[in-house]
Amino acid sequence: MTQRSRTPEMKVNSFARCGFLTAWLFPLVAVGEPAESLLDTVVVTGSRVEHDSFDLPASVDGVDLSRIRADHPRVNLSEALAAVPGVTVLNRQNHAQDLQISSRGFGARSAFGVRGVRLISDGIPATMPDGQGQVATFNLDQAERIEVLRGPMSSIYGNHAGGVIQLFTRDGKGAPRVDGGLFVGSDDTWKVDGNASGESRGLGYVLDASRLVGDGYRDHSAVERNQQFIKLTHAPDLSSRLTLLGNGFSQQAEDPLGVTWNRYSQNPRGVEPAAELYNTRKSIDHVQGGFRYERRFDAQSVVVSGYSGQRSVKQFQSIPWTLQQIAADAPESDPVRKHPGGVIAFDREFAGFLGNWSSRLPLFDGQLTTTVGLDYEYALDDRRGYANFSGTTLGVQGALRRQEEDRMVSVDPYAQLEWLGEQWGVSAGLRYSHVTFSVDDHYVTTGNGDDGGRVRYANLTPMAAVLYRWSPTFNLYVSAAKGFETPTLGELFYSGSDGSFSYTLEPAESIHLETGFKWWLGDHSRVNVALFQIRTERELVVDASAGGRTSYRNAGLTVRRGVEAAVTSQWGHGLATHLAMTQLEARYAEPFTARILGIPTVVEVGSRLPGVPERMVFGEVSWRHDPSAFHVALEGIARGKIEVEDSNRQQPAEAYAIANLRLGWEQAMGGWNWSEFVRVDNLADRRYIGSVVVGDGNGRFYEPAPGRGWSLGMQTGYAF
Repeated sequence: MTQRSRTPEMKVNSFARCGFLTAWLFPLVAVGEPAESLLDTVVVTGSRVEHDSFDLPASVDGVDLSRIRADHPRVNLSEALAAVPGVTVLNRQNHAQDLQISSRGFGARSAFGVRGVRLISDGIPATMPDGQGQVATFNLDQAERIEVLRGPMSSIYGNHAGGVIQLFTRDGKGAPRVDGGLFVGSDDTWKVDGNASGESRGLGYVLDASRLVGDGYRDHSAVERNQQFIKLTHAPDLSSRLTLLGNGFSQQAEDPLGVTWNRYSQNPRGVEPAAELYNTRKSIDHVQGGFRYERRFDAQSVVVSGYSGQRSVKQFQSIPWTLQQIAADAPESDPVRKHPGGVIAFDREFAGFLGNWSSRLPLFDGQLTTTVGLDYEYALDDRRGYANFSGTTLGVQGALRRQEEDRMVSVDPYAQLEWLGEQWGVSAGLRYSHVTFSVDDHYVTTGNGDDGGRVRYANLTPMAAVLYRWSPTFNLYVSAAKGFETPTLGELFYSGSDGSFSYTLEPAESIHLETGFKWWLGDHSRVNVALFQIRTERELVVDASAGGRTSYRNAGLTVRRGVEAAVTSQWGHGLATHLAMTQLEARYAEPFTARILGIPTVVEVGSRLPGVPERMVFGEVSWRHDPSAFHVALEGIARGKIEVEDSNRQQPAEAYAIANLRLGWEQAMGGWNWSEFVRVDNLADRRYIGSVVVGDGNGRFYEPAPGRGWSLGMQTGYAF
């Protein structure tokens, strides 16, 4: 990070332009001790080379170590990203289905995992070639920073529509040290973490392992998670660097599913009988390794990375056994013969190769940066389906109902140009995305023919942006891009007319427009504001969802319009504030017919997209006493209502506002250091819906959030 310098005249001009805004946003006035200076964040997401975020013509936020470790147990990404505008990270209170992450409304429809948002960890994709990602594999214990990119510039990352979330872990440096931590909290939740790091003979190393166990807020939502991580870094010379990465992740989690409004009203901790009747649950085993090699040649650089891994998943759903039972005299046309069962199991092998070349050269009193690259990614699934019953016993693996090999391949060349001068900057990019899905069906029986086939998607996604430096403390920008989002493999699986694989779903294509400004208010406050509009053709929407299984279809045109704003200030005396706000209008612009609770229903023009809050606000006031390292903060989170299905006729998840309190201490003596924290979430014990299951055919739309909860943790370390 580098601090921006300003002359007194620049500061006066800045305050003259924003006096009324300062008075509105900041009722607090700091006097006496000078305020601490804010530092500009250096980011790589967006331009693929190091760049001051202030001079990047895009909505990009860097979440630093202090925010990631802000008195959190570091269990879910929702802890760190609550303060980022434009991104909604909803905790389902259901580890079996991961977090519900959406960016500007993209990804909200996902029934599990993360979709519509590209996930990257240390330069290695955590998103598969089809656009489906798993954020649970992110190692938050060793995270050093997180970058969140939204808007048009994210289109240069390929098959997604909403944005990019990129995590960077710390390097092993200095003398060897060991650290350990323990966290305990409500609902018999605990987590233990241990790690070793340092540098020896030019080799940096970080080794980490953790275990999480909890009963969960809701009934039938217990989890056990084990995570391992290794990172080795070596610089053979001053111009090159090699990084080796490995991580393992295993989890067994009960799945409480969603609940109806009546069930939630009676008992927010409860579950529908089907969850316990079929013992809905999910197990995951994931291992992955990768490398990244960087080489600089004066003003040029080359980055090459590769990865491979294996992932095994088994999920028990609540599909009623009556829908899977094949009568002995059933005709071949009986759709039950094609039912894939209520247990999903697959073993996935995946790999990828990514490389790019960059050059920085002077041009017309400015600097031209050119980047050319290629991403190749591959995944092969050995996928089976089984009945979720055997005889009269429910919730067990029964007869085989499906067996196939599924391949996903994406090949994406891209190029980016950026010229940055004294007052103007221009950026442009172009990516050609080519994604292929193929299915080899090995379960061909009476009444169940060969469902094998192949489908290919290709699209060209351009991006352009212009930056204008009004002054050294005030930047304006405009940007535009075309976005491209294919169905995921999971979305293709059950979307055919007979509940089988669909080869007719089309990709959604979007036109993104954005304008915004970035403003330094002196050295101690920064304001980011972005206004955007997104028009999407053939929006992918939920067609039907029941028993944990969801099918999809293409709708017509949707329009998203919104504004995002973030204000960060250091007031002196250890006092700091942060405010992030999002207002989003996401609506259908063309009518279509959807199945709502199994009934064909017309979705009218102007209906809101489900799963998308209409507004979000995060505010924080924190104070730190540097001599003692004691700190305390009060957080406020407010979200607008969330529709649960396309017609907007069912009960929405109501708007809510909650407050959280956290405080902590830090100590050091000799080679030892300690830190402790206490946290209370939902201070007023507010009852609300934390997330929703979009379009559930049984009306089980709602995933209740916890009431008042507590947690405390401690960390200790020793440097040799």
